[in-house]
Amino acid sequence: QVQLVESGGGLVQAGGSLRLSCAASVRSFSSYSMGWFRQVPGKEREFVARIGRSSATIYEDSVKGRFTISRDNAKNTVYLQMNSLKPEDTAVYYCAADSTIRQYSVGYTTLVDWTSYAYWGQGTQVTVSS
Repeated sequence: QVQLVESGGGLVQAGGSLRLSCAASVRSFSSYSMGWFRQVPGKEREFVARIGRSSATIYEDSVKGRFTISRDNAKNTVYLQMNSLKPEDTAVYYCAADSTIRQYSVGYTTLVDWTSYAYWGQGTQVTVSS
């Protein structure tokens, strides 16, 4: 139903910037909330940012003020602008789509839980050197 392809990762020095892109092969892109997660070897997949159908955003505390998630529905694309990068930001970054239209309000813990996202890209490597 949905295919996601990330791009834009690479090697950058601490303090530098990268912009990740996620292209979605879906006709009704605007009906999905979109998220970014990251993962390093030996650790659990970690929530980074979410943008809802209304474009409301949620950020993990460690990236607030540095990362910005945005979407362009005309291009079926979600972006993650990453500024002031730190070595601890090094990870594989994954794009994910949440297709659920919820009838009841849910809390932050649900919206940032990886199990709330049904579709995933293959990931793009971000490496930040010190």
